[in-house]
Amino acid sequence: MIVERVELRLIRMRLKEPFETSFGRELDREAILVTVYADGLEGWGEVVASRDFGYSYETTETAWYVLRAFLIPAVLGREIPNVETVARIGEPLRGHPMARAGLEAAFWDLFARQAGLSLSQYLGGVRDRVPVGVSIGLQPTDEALIEKIRGYLEEGYQRIKVKIKPGRDVGMIAAVRRAFPEIPLMADANSAYTLEDADRLSALDEFQLMMIEQPLHWDDLYEHGLLQARLRTPICLDESIHTVRHARAALEMGACRIINIKPGRVGGLLEAKRIHDLCHTRGVPVWCGGMLETGIGRAANVALASLPGFTLPGDLSASDRYYYEDLIDPPFVLNPDGTLTVPKGPGLGVAVDRRKVDRVTLRLEVFRKG
Repeated sequence: MIVERVELRLIRMRLKEPFETSFGRELDREAILVTVYADGLEGWGEVVASRDFGYSYETTETAWYVLRAFLIPAVLGREIPNVETVARIGEPLRGHPMARAGLEAAFWDLFARQAGLSLSQYLGGVRDRVPVGVSIGLQPTDEALIEKIRGYLEEGYQRIKVKIKPGRDVGMIAAVRRAFPEIPLMADANSAYTLEDADRLSALDEFQLMMIEQPLHWDDLYEHGLLQARLRTPICLDESIHTVRHARAALEMGACRIINIKPGRVGGLLEAKRIHDLCHTRGVPVWCGGMLETGIGRAANVALASLPGFTLPGDLSASDRYYYEDLIDPPFVLNPDGTLTVPKGPGLGVAVDRRKVDRVTLRLEVFRKG
């Protein structure tokens, strides 16, 4: 297909409640939407970089620059035969995975639509529903956290993830376990600890957590291996895994026993699928992480999570978990069994509501061939 036009939109959406991690506190969610037009079709992708530094060195400003200065000129007016071509175009950047993933996602949508398949089918998905959990940001008190958890369990979420940081960890998890002795529970540290905190982290072993996610530095494998040898609880790596090579090294070093796969972090669905395939052949559990996506990015994540190796509930959640109004129709709704239904329509399988998109758009730039 030949790319005729690309549109970039910077959007801002108010969160239903503040979302706090060890990085900081978010009140609004900024993201970039990418729309690619080719052969009479349109494809949508979402760049999950935030407005500020924290989880990643990428921001909406850096991603916008990389897209408009490098990636979009490389595809505009060009014959693009497959998604692999788009991925190769981004490789020389040696970084900026979120910018690359947003553009690549739009092409996945396009090629699946062209084939008359849902994105799940196009990727090789095998499920029509995917199990989902919920991620809860840091709360002011243990009592407030317990009430949040109770509410989400009543809604039907299958797994609870709570954020931790030094000073809000062992005691808090103990309180949660006293209130909910049997629930599937995990803790996400977002790189808030160092190896010197190993004894404190090992104290979490008694609470039968599913996993501790990314306890140490965001770019570390080696020290996670040292820490995992001291813990009974599985370590799950997130920020440290950027490519299938990192995933292979982490597994061979014993740095983790579980991997969280986020398409934005690894440069797109193609690399995400490669990591999934590696872990699936080795019997290593994976799950799909979330980045507060709108329904556009969420639809791509749900399609990815329908692959056979995604055996653990992902951080996908229903549309109303984070937003009063999503950008798609219909929004994602939690099923009574704690799952989300995988869209079956062509491409992403969801309809983008342009009026809603327009209402939250802060900036629009259009690129045309010629």
